[in-house]
Amino acid sequence: MTAAERIETRIPTLGRPTIESRIRYGKHVPDQERILYSISLPEVTATFQRGQEPVSFEQAGPRRQIYFDPSKVKAAIVTCGGLCPGINDVIRAIVLELNYIYGVHNTLGIKYGLQGFIPEYGHEILELTPAQVTDIHTKGGTILGSSRGRQDIDKVCDALERSNVNILFMIGGDGTLKSAELVFREITRRDQKIAVVAIPKTIDNDIHLVEKSFGFDTAVEEATRAIRSAHAEANGVANGIGLVKLMGRCSGFIAASATLAMKDVNFCLVPEVDFDLEGERGLFRALRDRLLTRHHAVIVVAEGVGQKFFDLICHPQKDNPELGDIGKFLQKKIQDYFHSIAMPVSLKYIDPSYQIRSVPANSNDHIYCGFLAQNAVHAGMAGKTGLVIGAWHNRFVHIPLAEVIQRRETLDPDGPIWRSVLESTGQPVMKND
Repeated sequence: MTAAERIETRIPTLGRPTIESRIRYGKHVPDQERILYSISLPEVTATFQRGQEPVSFEQAGPRRQIYFDPSKVKAAIVTCGGLCPGINDVIRAIVLELNYIYGVHNTLGIKYGLQGFIPEYGHEILELTPAQVTDIHTKGGTILGSSRGRQDIDKVCDALERSNVNILFMIGGDGTLKSAELVFREITRRDQKIAVVAIPKTIDNDIHLVEKSFGFDTAVEEATRAIRSAHAEANGVANGIGLVKLMGRCSGFIAASATLAMKDVNFCLVPEVDFDLEGERGLFRALRDRLLTRHHAVIVVAEGVGQKFFDLICHPQKDNPELGDIGKFLQKKIQDYFHSIAMPVSLKYIDPSYQIRSVPANSNDHIYCGFLAQNAVHAGMAGKTGLVIGAWHNRFVHIPLAEVIQRRETLDPDGPIWRSVLESTGQPVMKND
């Protein structure tokens, strides 16, 4: 990281924490405990040689002194954007942590995303108790409902003030985090003592400065089921092709990880790596050669791949960029190509996207969601605000919202994940340049 690329990692606070925490077990985490951004020894050494402190994140966890008096705290939870495995886990864990660990017994559930704050929509507000959330982690989706689209931030902050909310937990992806930053700024401008704590949610795993978002492990596990079926279909006939489209608008992490989990994939197409269809080095020729030698093939494609064929461009800064349907496009183009060369094929197309995002979390995500939620509560009760809870080098840390929303994370075409994909599939470079 160059000096120009250095990021701001200080976490805003509502004031000096002066209330003794009721948590008596384990270790309290001091604010001075930091996790290095880079653990590369040459980079850290070079930073010291320049007379600078290495960039580091504030470690998450319970503080000895907290800001809010638990007996007077009112918290609110809102879920926004698309569905993702584990949302109910996070809701449940926040409610239980507030109730049983801190003694906070007043938690509101805001229905249907930020719409729930706007009086004109008329959505009810739920009182969330441990009894109400006891088994919601066994179900997919979110008990609070969700919505997309921006809302009037002034009205959101007005609603928070009217309801006497002290801590707002926002669960969502890129668009939600941008809205959380706007809410934080307006609350700060008004000098309202409300902590804004975000928990990053996206199965695409494309949130900047967050190593892994919840639901990703479950999404990869579910995706492998689709790939397994595609392989069975392809292997069951002469010149069989299994084509699986997975989620990933601008980032290919699900496609790449599912490919590595299932060694039956022969071609993995991700938004970060361009490819051609025609020509000596195009996908069609590579697929033909594969069928001539092995008589079956499995292709995994991320939904944001090949947008050049639709005269559309994936804009990483846009919350939900418009996409052409690459799955159906490839299905037709592949069939047309093999028809043109008089080579019979049997192609089966599978799109499990909505099944994947709506299932309950798996065991790994159950655990991970619990950690995220618990650390979010610790941060909020300590009066920390304008932050995202994320994992970095296997530690949970506080990351400023302003930094997280700067860009989306993408798969590095020169990095170890993509290198492993190329080694696993054996696919060639499918570009004529």
